[in-house]
Amino acid sequence: MSKGIISKDEDYSQWFNDLVVKADLAEHSAVKGCMVIKPYGYSIWEKMQSVLDQMFKDTGHSNAYFPLFIPKSFFSKEASHVEGFAKECAVVTHYRLKNDGEGNIIVDETAKLEEELIVRPTSETIIWNTYRGWIQSYRDLPLLINQWANVVRWEMRTRLFLRTTEFLWQEGHTAHATAEEAIAETEQMLHVYADFAENWLALPVVRGRKTANERFAGALDTYCIEALMQDGKALQAGTSHFLGQNFAKAFDVKFTSKEGKQEFVWATSWGVSTRLMGALVMAHSDDSGLVLPPKLAPIQVVIVPIFRSEEELAQISEVADALSKALKAKNIRVKYDNRDTQRPGFKFAEYELKGIPLRVAIGGRDLANGTVELARRDTKTKETVQQQGLAEQIEQLLVEIQDNIFQKALKFRAENTREANTYDEFKQMLDETPGFISAHWDGTPETEQRIKEETKATIRCIPLDNKLEDGTCILTGKPSIQRVLFARAY
Repeated sequence: MSKGIISKDEDYSQWFNDLVVKADLAEHSAVKGCMVIKPYGYSIWEKMQSVLDQMFKDTGHSNAYFPLFIPKSFFSKEASHVEGFAKECAVVTHYRLKNDGEGNIIVDETAKLEEELIVRPTSETIIWNTYRGWIQSYRDLPLLINQWANVVRWEMRTRLFLRTTEFLWQEGHTAHATAEEAIAETEQMLHVYADFAENWLALPVVRGRKTANERFAGALDTYCIEALMQDGKALQAGTSHFLGQNFAKAFDVKFTSKEGKQEFVWATSWGVSTRLMGALVMAHSDDSGLVLPPKLAPIQVVIVPIFRSEEELAQISEVADALSKALKAKNIRVKYDNRDTQRPGFKFAEYELKGIPLRVAIGGRDLANGTVELARRDTKTKETVQQQGLAEQIEQLLVEIQDNIFQKALKFRAENTREANTYDEFKQMLDETPGFISAHWDGTPETEQRIKEETKATIRCIPLDNKLEDGTCILTGKPSIQRVLFARAY
């Protein structure tokens, strides 16, 4: 037990919740199923947002914003889409409240909307209705749009960051002249997400395609990145969808081709959400608190003075200020915590809890010896080093820490990815050694559904780098040409 956080080995779900709250990332709100993202948590999300936003712009996308409310009739235009989201939709029926004369605020029944509005669970319908006015000719294509927004999906079981009724995300929506262009876009954005997950979140991911059962509602094909959390459960960290011409046909979005023919456009959509915050916590953290990859840490280095007098503090501050200036010149995010209201031990525990990658402690003895103490959050190791060349050493150390966090997660995934060749073996692995299970499946939705119902495990993806391999389905014994990746998941 540490800092009021239960051990992850004792109760992983409670450990996660404790950590999110105690580390000041988020808290439950007065609205059931919704959360308040606190400043420290939001600063991490802002960093994710800024990096991803630049990656989108570097691949030719522009940001726009579309309405929160969607006419209910729009949903009925794409049958599989409405079926996929119907149970999660929040509906606005009236636009005014009134006082009933007895001090109660009630809905004004005379203010009923002519057409009910859906609070967006996703924006395909409102966006494709808009695109009808934006696209007339092949010269208008491709149309590469992203929006940063909030969405609402009325969840019954919620968990901070992982599944909340309202959450933040980005959703890309693109239009193309050919299927080939749209598929290339879908694959490109999957790789953008994977690059971000691995190089910024230090989170190894499997790039793959969803089965028909697990596809996005209204998509012809869904690509995904899947990550493994420390409890052996999978987490879908991002998706990219090839929508074909489904939405273009539903909303009559056509263009005149170079040959002068009227054709329906081809579409994609893709998104990641604040669920990535949950992935960041669950993949790397420990019983002492967060472990943040330096690239995403709001504070990469914290300097803590250890002093006995104001005079000593002033001397330490000279060294700390010079170091801070040198680190900032290298674009390293640094904080000098010279508060005299808290003891160094309290500060050490606070910054360990918040996952600050590197702590620099400077005391009176360090002044005399020209040294500092460096403490790494990822390995919990400490060393005394010379002040000379310290900024360069810290710069290199942050690179090492980022890589070490990724390598540790990669090793964990490798150790917890197993092959199952029989159904009994498969079920035993799920219960005794959870993780990714690579197994043969006969390719039918019926078999996939039966496995899900009997074991609560789903096919997370068909990996893009899969090798074809003859085998037999673990459940039916029917022929199979490749293994797929199963796991229980968030």
